[in-house]
Amino acid sequence: MSARSQTSTEVHTNPGIPFLEFVIMIAALMALNALAMDVMLPALPEIGKAFQIANENDRQQVLIAYLIGFGGAQLFFGPISDSLGRRGVLLGGLALYAAASVACLLADTLDFLLISRAIQGIGCAAIRVVAVSVVRDCYTGRQMGKVMSLVMMIFMAVPIIAPSIGQVILLMAGWHWIFSMLLAAGVIMLVWCMIRLPETLPEEYRKSFDVGTIGRAYLQALSNRASLGYMLAVTFVFGGLFSFITMSQQIFVEIFGLGVWFPVVFAGIAICMSISSFVNSRLVEAIGMRYLSHAATLIYCLTGLALLITSLTLGEHLVLFTILVTITMGCFGFVGANFNTMAMEPLGDIAGTASSVIGFCTTLGGACLGYIVGQYFDGTTIPLGFAFFGYGVCAIFCVLFAEQGRMFKALHKAA
Repeated sequence: MSARSQTSTEVHTNPGIPFLEFVIMIAALMALNALAMDVMLPALPEIGKAFQIANENDRQQVLIAYLIGFGGAQLFFGPISDSLGRRGVLLGGLALYAAASVACLLADTLDFLLISRAIQGIGCAAIRVVAVSVVRDCYTGRQMGKVMSLVMMIFMAVPIIAPSIGQVILLMAGWHWIFSMLLAAGVIMLVWCMIRLPETLPEEYRKSFDVGTIGRAYLQALSNRASLGYMLAVTFVFGGLFSFITMSQQIFVEIFGLGVWFPVVFAGIAICMSISSFVNSRLVEAIGMRYLSHAATLIYCLTGLALLITSLTLGEHLVLFTILVTITMGCFGFVGANFNTMAMEPLGDIAGTASSVIGFCTTLGGACLGYIVGQYFDGTTIPLGFAFFGYGVCAIFCVLFAEQGRMFKALHKAA
């Protein structure tokens, strides 16, 4: 099948709710994942003390356990939602997310906490897969790119405020109360979706749930050159992002000594990501996904190289580091939504399964890449510079593979 072809079984439905509410709802659903990650950052030292984690780098397990559950489970929820529909899978995922938050709240051992976090990630995996599938059910092409950019713009508000929320909770109560907040967020979204979000996959478009059908759908998702290339490119970009997230508390608190001001700097970086997503949403229809995302990938790689060189030659400087990381993270606003859209675009007839495969590879792969770099944290920003530059180069090669050796120019006008 051509990289841009679409089958006659492709589904396009009306979301059934106003456009603005639809965008906000999808963004809020996807934000549950960022909330579960970033709100934990200020609490890692307290959790480490509570469970007597000797190696400071091992605190990252609290983040990685969640990402493993989140990334690994996505592979299965796509076929389930393609067979049973989106609504039931979404509501079940939200219920599991809330239940796992209760388990985390009650955890009295590190193993129980890590298992509960992994289950929380599994619940959010269903939420993420269905959210992207619902968008693909209702929109396509550059219009889908615009919707996803608006979603990313709102979604990025969560990393801006989440660490500050976590810090405020720590100042007023213990780290356990962070999971009470996650429980409340899960319940609110469960009620909202139960009342307002209709089913977007009609029964006549649903796939048979059998091993052969699922296997063929997986093979279709992995054998499409454009989808595979952009999926791998997102994985490497995520590797840099997760490297920053897993080490951010250690970098800003231990290297630069920001203490409780760490969430403020983190919020400033996240604001840049949100702004870049907004700018992308305004430009994508006029300029195109390729020009924006390919240019951003090159800048991502170059600023990563600049961070590496300055870390090696000039040492650690808070202002210079923050500027370079802000530019690098700002590139993500032009890369994430567009690469995901281009990976999904040829697979409209298996949107759920495609979302599963893409989410599985990008999240689990990115988490593993981020964890590898995080374990090399040595009290400097050099490992992060290596991550941004090295993973950026790998992303460029994946784009070249997807586009058969070219960048910026689409293979077909419709692309």
